[in-house]
Amino acid sequence: MEKNTPLNRKILLPILLLPVWYLLYHNLQFLTDFLFYDLFKMSKEDHLVKSLHFFVFEVPKVLLLLVLIIFFVGIIRSFFTTERTRKALEGKNSFTGNVMASLLGIVTPFCSCSAIPLFLGFIESGVPLGITFSFLIAAPMINEVAIVLLYGMFGWQTALIYVMMGLTIAISAGWIIGKLKLEHWVEDWVYSIRTEKSDDIEEKITWETRIQSGYTSVKDIIKKVWLYIIGGIAIGAAAHGYVPTDFMASFMGKDQWYAVPLSTLIGIPLYSNAAGIVPIVSVLLEKGASLGTSLAFMMSVIALSLPEIIILRKVLKLPLIFTFVAIVGSGIMIVGFLFNIIFP
Repeated sequence: MEKNTPLNRKILLPILLLPVWYLLYHNLQFLTDFLFYDLFKMSKEDHLVKSLHFFVFEVPKVLLLLVLIIFFVGIIRSFFTTERTRKALEGKNSFTGNVMASLLGIVTPFCSCSAIPLFLGFIESGVPLGITFSFLIAAPMINEVAIVLLYGMFGWQTALIYVMMGLTIAISAGWIIGKLKLEHWVEDWVYSIRTEKSDDIEEKITWETRIQSGYTSVKDIIKKVWLYIIGGIAIGAAAHGYVPTDFMASFMGKDQWYAVPLSTLIGIPLYSNAAGIVPIVSVLLEKGASLGTSLAFMMSVIALSLPEIIILRKVLKLPLIFTFVAIVGSGIMIVGFLFNIIFP
């Protein structure tokens, strides 16, 4: 019994802290308003005050959401080891494989750059190229950080829309690449390597270990993204307080025909993750940018980062890289135009 006591405490702690988390999260707006406008008597019209208020409110809100969601996603991820993910995709063909790869991309813990070694392993193992690309697109674009931030800032409807559109792009782009039969544009050395298959029986993971995995995920992911979160929210706070609404609406509004392609092209060479880009997108929307244009910008930054493209060059020939960027970029622009039409 004594052996399990530390772990039992770890299990009990989040249960005991959940009511505290709930009260904090749902009273952040009241606490921030009280701090700025009642306690320190700051002016609501001052640009600096607006920026600081935005920053002080958003940082704890985002971190509180992330800690809770990452913990539970970490438990779910314990069911999807690298080897199990690879085995699940082996032998799958056409559309079904693209759907499975995209869904697995959501629940596996990989950003655009860290997904590439696994991408290489898939190709070496005989997983079809198009299916592998569906995974590569979905893994960074649709992750718990993006979903949590979108939910916290815009509500569950926007978060759901983003997930569905991200899945559509990942499935469609992977399916198209598969149909084009572009294997000859993969570097020759990739196919000369064969990943060794392990016949060992996977060790059974206990629920205690899965719960520990949740704690580990919180520690690892927060450590990686907290700086991006603070940086993104700081930029968003500055824009919130100082950038005029008319300025953003002038070139990112839905009435500008070039807004979506321009935002997509601007986003492609930039490098950030969801933690850094979502707070900025929040302010773009507030300042008059349309939903479709903002989503197009966000998707291009997350799914087509410059470091990812540079790393991909080690395993793919330039025509395939250009094809990948063109297909995914076109899908992102279609989503942007569609949402600008649907949402007034």
